[in-house]
Amino acid sequence: MKFKPANNIQDLQYFGEFGGVNPSISDSSTYTFLSAKTMFDTFEGNADGCYLYSRHSSPSNLYLGEALAAMEGTETATVTASGMGAITPVLLQLCDAGDHILSSRTIYGGTYAFLKNFAPRLGIYTSFVDITDLPAIEASITKNTKVLYCESVSNPLLEVADIVALSKLAKKHNLKLVVDNTFSPLSISPIKLGADVVIHSLTKFINGSSDTVGGVVCGTQDFINQLRNVNNGAAMLLGSTMDSLRSASVLKNLRTLHIRMQQHSKNALYLAQQFEKDGLKTVYPGLSSHPSHQLFKSMMNDTYGFGGMLTIDVGTLENANALMELMQERNLGYLAVSLGFYKTLFSAPGTSTSSEIPEDEQKEMGLSDGLIRFSIGLDADIERTYEMMKNCMVELNILQPEFV
Repeated sequence: MKFKPANNIQDLQYFGEFGGVNPSISDSSTYTFLSAKTMFDTFEGNADGCYLYSRHSSPSNLYLGEALAAMEGTETATVTASGMGAITPVLLQLCDAGDHILSSRTIYGGTYAFLKNFAPRLGIYTSFVDITDLPAIEASITKNTKVLYCESVSNPLLEVADIVALSKLAKKHNLKLVVDNTFSPLSISPIKLGADVVIHSLTKFINGSSDTVGGVVCGTQDFINQLRNVNNGAAMLLGSTMDSLRSASVLKNLRTLHIRMQQHSKNALYLAQQFEKDGLKTVYPGLSSHPSHQLFKSMMNDTYGFGGMLTIDVGTLENANALMELMQERNLGYLAVSLGFYKTLFSAPGTSTSSEIPEDEQKEMGLSDGLIRFSIGLDADIERTYEMMKNCMVELNILQPEFV
């Protein structure tokens, strides 16, 4: 039977303590025990269903984790206080001093900074490769390589990872394939394509209201248990725990993710098609001009489209800044980082979310000064939005008047 992630979320049924249609929020940092032995057993990890301390787990966090595991098709999941609070424990759990990571060269700037600047302090080193070049990836594997890391759709260049091929490569060389699926929830299911661990920043599309920072690690029960281990678990000991109130909020928003992703994708595809017709350099996986368009189609869960992220290149940083400021003035979106909001968000990633990457490396990977990253919102009249955006571009001489 075809994997349908929204059905898996919908099929979970939780009742509140007094019969509420939403589960009760566990607003406690610590939990009482009826016997000292039960407390001891819980510390040892042997008391199923008992709660010890909210840094370890709480009912609210477990509800959300169970729903996200169902969405991704994994045995279980653990939620964290941020996306980076999910990424860093995973890599530290999988790697020791002297180990090596192979990472896509186009990834979120915070992940890049951790791998390039921080992890070497712990004796963990990373090589950054073109994730679309499989021979180059295999040639970069060393005897110390432990992890192959990528994003399903890369931030900000929207390169698409061939997860099936990367999985085969990882298995051949006994590596763990870790995939950040933040840009493509529901659209792509990395575990079903062979990934070992899937990460999300819940801050983005999954929560969808730009009011919460959170993350999740989806994987096997054994790996999540390792992360939570009180003696050597990176998630447990680094303390990136999600607050129960926030977990409850994200769980409610998760219920509408399938509807929102369809609208994000529909709007993004329309704008990308129009921008490309206007002669703008447009990158969107749903366009046949995208080099990995067919690859995305081969991996996707059809219902949810190609996602809500697109980029255009307007030539210079001055053009990009002027256009974003004018679009914000005309109420077409917000000049802001992050993504997945009901309103369109736009930023110049070279000077914002990817600013941690040195300029020479940005140029090498094709990240130009004039690139604008759009997280397309839930506009009800996307045709009107397009016309207003086009008028802004004509006003700034980015497009010629004949396009009006």
